[in-house]
Amino acid sequence: MADRGDLPDHEAVPSAPTGREEELRAPRSADGITPLVLVLGATGYIGGRLVPRLLAGGYRVRALSRSRDRIAAMPWSDRVEIVTGDAADADAVGRAMSDVDIVYYLLHSMAGGSRFERLDRDIARNVAARAAESGVRRIVYLGGLHPDGVELSPHLASRKEVGDILLTSDVPALVLQAGVVIGSGSASFEMVRHLTDVLPYMPAPKWVRNFIQPIAVRDVLHYLLAAARVDPALNTALDIGGPDVLRYGQMMNGYALEAGLGQRRIASLPVLTPKLASHWVGLVTPVPRQIARPLVESLQHPCVMRDHAVDRIIPPPPGGLTGYREAVRLALGRIELDEVETSWVDASVPTAPSEPLPSDPDWAGRTVFTDIRRRRTPAQPDAVWAVVSKIGGANGWYSASVLWALRGWMDRLAGGVGLQRGRRSASRVAVGDAIDVWRVEHVEPGRLLRLRAEMRVPGQAWLELGVEASGEGAEYRQRAVFFPRGLTGRCYWLSMLPFHGLIFSGMVNRIVALAEGDEAGTRPARDRRRTR
Repeated sequence: MADRGDLPDHEAVPSAPTGREEELRAPRSADGITPLVLVLGATGYIGGRLVPRLLAGGYRVRALSRSRDRIAAMPWSDRVEIVTGDAADADAVGRAMSDVDIVYYLLHSMAGGSRFERLDRDIARNVAARAAESGVRRIVYLGGLHPDGVELSPHLASRKEVGDILLTSDVPALVLQAGVVIGSGSASFEMVRHLTDVLPYMPAPKWVRNFIQPIAVRDVLHYLLAAARVDPALNTALDIGGPDVLRYGQMMNGYALEAGLGQRRIASLPVLTPKLASHWVGLVTPVPRQIARPLVESLQHPCVMRDHAVDRIIPPPPGGLTGYREAVRLALGRIELDEVETSWVDASVPTAPSEPLPSDPDWAGRTVFTDIRRRRTPAQPDAVWAVVSKIGGANGWYSASVLWALRGWMDRLAGGVGLQRGRRSASRVAVGDAIDVWRVEHVEPGRLLRLRAEMRVPGQAWLELGVEASGEGAEYRQRAVFFPRGLTGRCYWLSMLPFHGLIFSGMVNRIVALAEGDEAGTRPARDRRRTR
């Protein structure tokens, strides 16, 4: 039996919070100073949206990050103070906490294995201890909605444990427990979107019949911003959710209606375990199984708000909470306009080594394989760069589409990220962005794009795409670099050589052709998708 999408279709669409609303603006002390806020997880899906709204509201913002370059790539980076370090490092957190009034704790490991629980626990204790030592007035933590009296999934149990650690610390904490977050670029929305787009009929675990209470990302931001203004002595956990309580199957069919698709038939099968279901989700959607599994596991039990105590402390947005169908409609609109503010693909933990590409002199004495190609063109450098900066995602890799697709599926079957995750923006690229099986490691706008492979390979791989002015036109440069690991890595590179000849030479030719004004290159990306 299919779950219908006949959800309330709320007429009014509440405005998204900007941070400038009077009830969300930073309070000022008697000497006119506004609070200093430390954001842990500033480059994550929620953190990347919260920071600019805190700034708009007049807060002074500091961010702790392991990668200064990743913060520097954010559009608001020049307005925040950056502290480089790891949240598990007591010294780094201590430095970041100096003179801080409010801490936003937006961290949670999505990794697999048993270590993530201990890591989350250690970070929570470290943050709580350093906050107390530094005289922090308030900690705001975004946790997960969960039922009482049942055995929770490991990831949901870990989020609850982090909240409990903060609530029992010496610093007042406000723990906001949110349901499934719906917004452009959220992992939960992408899972719903791709499952519904791809499958007219879906065998699913029995949890598709459970009731859950999704919440629009804009409403999560409203609660987070307002949390900085609550009574400083308040120390409690509050459930937050949207106005609709529905089954997961209803979420899929609600999406189908907004996307102009037919109703999806969903069969509840008791034999599909969370592990098997996460493998299935990993194959069908861009969400890899190591991230799909905690999402799937969190749906095993009904998760709805136990009470509305939050309304007495933080009133809903003036226009009301956003309904599920409205949240889907808004998310689809952002995707269509190429205005996805943050995405799970850019916030997810890379699966490949994080070491940057060594400089050429450092290669001495090491085994390294390269594929280097150059091509001069009468096209101007900015025209070539425009093509380079749009590589991947809906635009593809400009050559051997079948081979790229095959490599992506091989990677997904091996537990890698695959090609399906695409990219956040079809036209903009920044350090830290994910582009299919690659991560942007370095960008020199107009000149160089360096990508580091996150696919499963026996070694380390990079792809560089560069542009330089040459005479009255430009020279396009392309370099693939591979540091093999053992005999397996060497055999891997040799086995791929015949395909590299097709892939890399095709990329050079196609990129230059598009820059020179090929008709296919001037068509909008959404039109090209329809012709494939």
